[in-house]
Amino acid sequence: MKYRFMDRDGSGFEVAKMAEVLGVSRSGYYAHRRRPRSARTLEDEKLGTLIRLAWRKSRELYGAPRLTAELRCQGQRCGKNRVARLMRQAGIKSQTKKAFRVTTKSGGVLEADDLVRRRFQADRPGEIWVSDITYIRTREGWLYLAAVLDLHNRAVVGWSLEPRLGDELVLAAVNQALLKHPVKKGLVFHADRGGQYRGHGMEYLLIRHGIRLSLGRRGDCYDNAAMESFFSTLKSELVNRVEFKTELEARRLIYDYIEVYYNRQRRHTTLNYQTPAGYVSVETHP
Repeated sequence: MKYRFMDRDGSGFEVAKMAEVLGVSRSGYYAHRRRPRSARTLEDEKLGTLIRLAWRKSRELYGAPRLTAELRCQGQRCGKNRVARLMRQAGIKSQTKKAFRVTTKSGGVLEADDLVRRRFQADRPGEIWVSDITYIRTREGWLYLAAVLDLHNRAVVGWSLEPRLGDELVLAAVNQALLKHPVKKGLVFHADRGGQYRGHGMEYLLIRHGIRLSLGRRGDCYDNAAMESFFSTLKSELVNRVEFKTELEARRLIYDYIEVYYNRQRRHTTLNYQTPAGYVSVETHP
């Protein structure tokens, strides 16, 4: 292990000094250099290179489980423990930061039962959508993000980012989802009891499209856990890693994260490490 470290990271250092620091002999190191490398070592070097490439492609966000899934999709035979070991040796790890949680304001007029009851699964697209609001800080002020998630494939089907927290924020996100993903009557739309989801504008929109409203209990994040999970991922993988200088920069980077990375490239554990755009449920396989 120490000899491999000297091979990999010893460029620019004297062999004698490195051997002294690591507690090995120079003769032993030179003997190691003369020995032919084993097939396993060569395979590890090749796999290590592929791991670094996949890690960079993931925006340095993937840990060992997702990297393993990515490599297997590329036809590489590898296990999670081996990938984790090679990641440690290469000094790479998932570059995420802990997120924080935010809730919407209370109020409104609509009332509805909880039709989801913490069963965050859907057999078909357009069967159950969930939605919530969080906030994004920029140097120019706060922005509020409303997002709509399809529980079938965990894709963000609609979202809106505005400097004001009002009913229009949520209506814009839902209208975008309906424009891009037409649904049949009977769709369940689940949210918390924030006032933005219970106003007259939302009532008209739901009736117009034959959508059934579902509301979780007030102040209980577990009743909308799928959206909490998405926002936590967004914060840890993007928002908490950068400082948005302007609202325009925030819009650009959040668009890139949701539309380019999250929906089309990011592998989800709940989807058996498939992406939302490429998701095929096990039940649909012949």
